[in-house]
Amino acid sequence: MASTMKGPGVFLAQFASDSAPFNSLPAIAKWAAGLGYEGVQIPTWDARLFDLEKAASSAAYCDEVKGILGDAGVAVTELSTHLQGQLVAVHPAYDAQFDGFAPASVHGNPKARQAWAVEQMRLAAKASKNLGLGASVSFTGALAFPYLYPWPQRPAGLIEEAFAELGRRWKPILDAYEDAGVDVCYEIHPGEDVFDGATFEMFLDAVGGHARCNINYDPSHFLLQQLDYLDFIDIYHERIKAFHVKDAEFNPTGRQGVYSGYKGWMERAGRFRSLGDGQVDFSGIFSRLAQYDYASWAVLEWECCLKHPEDGAAEGAPFIRNHIVRVTEKAFDDFAGAATDRTALRKMMGI
Repeated sequence: MASTMKGPGVFLAQFASDSAPFNSLPAIAKWAAGLGYEGVQIPTWDARLFDLEKAASSAAYCDEVKGILGDAGVAVTELSTHLQGQLVAVHPAYDAQFDGFAPASVHGNPKARQAWAVEQMRLAAKASKNLGLGASVSFTGALAFPYLYPWPQRPAGLIEEAFAELGRRWKPILDAYEDAGVDVCYEIHPGEDVFDGATFEMFLDAVGGHARCNINYDPSHFLLQQLDYLDFIDIYHERIKAFHVKDAEFNPTGRQGVYSGYKGWMERAGRFRSLGDGQVDFSGIFSRLAQYDYASWAVLEWECCLKHPEDGAAEGAPFIRNHIVRVTEKAFDDFAGAATDRTALRKMMGI
C-alpha cells in the first residue's frame, strides 16, 4: 500500500538562540507545535537543545527527550550532524573558517578536528538508534571543492583521488550506521564535494554503493545551480530518504549569474527565500515524491535574506501541510471496472 509522507516538520537550527522560547528543547518544541508542526529536526551540536554524548550512551535520556517532545505535541524527525559531517573532510583553504564548527580544544589541529568529527558521527548513529530513528541528515565535507572550476587546468587524477579519500573516510562511518540501522542522508549542497547528481554518484561509487549512503533532498540548492530538480527525483528517488522543504529564486542579470559576483545574499542573483516567496515548483516536487512512495518527513529549513524567521516559520507549517499529497488507496476509475476471468479476456481478443 502506498504511503503518505509525514509532516510538517521544522529544522530547529536556524531558530535556536539564547532567548526564550528558542533556548531549550521544551520551550522550542511547544513553540513549533503551536505553529502547527508535527515534528522537529534536532541540531546535535546545539547543547541548549540536545546532549549528543548522553543520547548515545543513555536510552533513558532518549526516552526523556521523546517525552518532552511528546508532551509538546511533536516528534523528532531526524538528528542533524551537518556541522560535524562537514568536518570529516576539510580542504586546508577552509581550515580557519571551519574551526568554528568544532570545540576550541581542536582548533588549529586539523587531524584532531577530523577525529572529533568522526566520533561525533558515530555518537549520532547510536543516539539515532536509541531514539528509534531510521535516518539522519548530514554533509559530506569537501576536499575537491576549491577546484570546482577547471581553471587552472586540474592535474589528472586530482578529483578521483579526492573522492577516493572521501570514500575512505566515510565508509567506516557508514558501517557504524549500518550497525545502528540508520541511514545517513547527505544534503547535496555547494561547498560539499557532493553538490549534484554526478558528484553523488562518484561518492556512492567511492563507498562501494553503501546501502546507508542516501540523500536529504533540498531543491533550493538545485534551483540555484539551474539543475532539473524534478528529474533528479526521477533518477535518485530510491536514495531520497529525507526532505528539506526550502525555497529559492534565481534572477540572472547582465551583471551576474550562477556565481553571483561575490555579492552578499541580498544582492545575489540566486538567493534563498521563505516558502512560497521563491520559484521552486513544490507542487511538482510533492507529487513526484508521492509517486515514488516517499513516506518520511517533509521538514522546513528556513533561510531567507528578507523575511523575519518567525514569520517564515509561521507560514511554513500550513504551506507544507497544503502540499502533502494524501496518497489514494484506489484508482479513480474503479467505479467503471468489471470482474473478468481469463476466458473472458481471451474472448475479448478473439482467441
